[in-house]
Amino acid sequence: MIKMIALDLDNTLLNSAKEISDENVSTLQKLHKKGIAVVLCTGRPINAVWPYVKQLGLTEENDYTITFNGGMVIRNHDQKVLNQKGLTLDDFLLIHQYALDNDLPLDILDFEKVYELTDLVKSTYKEVLNSPLEFVPMDFKKLDDKPYSKAIMSEQIAVLDNARANFPAEITDHYKIVRSQPKIMEFLPLNMSKAYGLNILLKHLGMDFSNLMAFGDAENDYEMIEAANVGVAMGNASDEIKAIATDVTVDHDDDGVAVFLHKCFKD
Repeated sequence: MIKMIALDLDNTLLNSAKEISDENVSTLQKLHKKGIAVVLCTGRPINAVWPYVKQLGLTEENDYTITFNGGMVIRNHDQKVLNQKGLTLDDFLLIHQYALDNDLPLDILDFEKVYELTDLVKSTYKEVLNSPLEFVPMDFKKLDDKPYSKAIMSEQIAVLDNARANFPAEITDHYKIVRSQPKIMEFLPLNMSKAYGLNILLKHLGMDFSNLMAFGDAENDYEMIEAANVGVAMGNASDEIKAIATDVTVDHDDDGVAVFLHKCFKD
């Protein structure tokens, strides 16, 4: 029995204008009122997705959000952290040196802000993400030694494709590397995924993956789509995601989430 709906944001729940359509909002709100947990699963911090949380009315005592691609599970109404897993400053030494040697950009995120590394070529992350995150210009050597969530490499698709194809083993063995969007590549703790965060939340709420329906479109949605009882790929999803999904719905610009939910929850 489905008791939780997990939703990726970009190119899944959000349309091309970075908005949740009225149809998606009303459909999810109706299911939420019937007692089904609605959980946003994103690479962003909670403050960057808070307008969507409020729009959907996900502010009750047992409403949670998965942020940082599984790295943080947070209760919405008081923003209490249920679980957090990240990286140390030293963990970024490898990818920072690679970016420096190969004229590539890099942004580093703690659990609140984005640090635009000024000692590297300029990143496009701020423009591509188009989200109300706080961006702080910073030289890598001046970063504080504290917990961080991940690193981001934002560049043209071909540049990222080439970088990934040529990463040495010391890079690929040190990070979980995923594309959250065609122009965004993320460097996460090993074994980190949205499914990791969802597993923690499901257990906390007395559920398991047999109770989960998940929607996604990109590589960073792979594990949760694969683990869910009902894993739904958007019509605009990558072929890789469609191949492991149990179902495929229509495009994110055609209310794909709501269309599928209407079929599953006919009453």
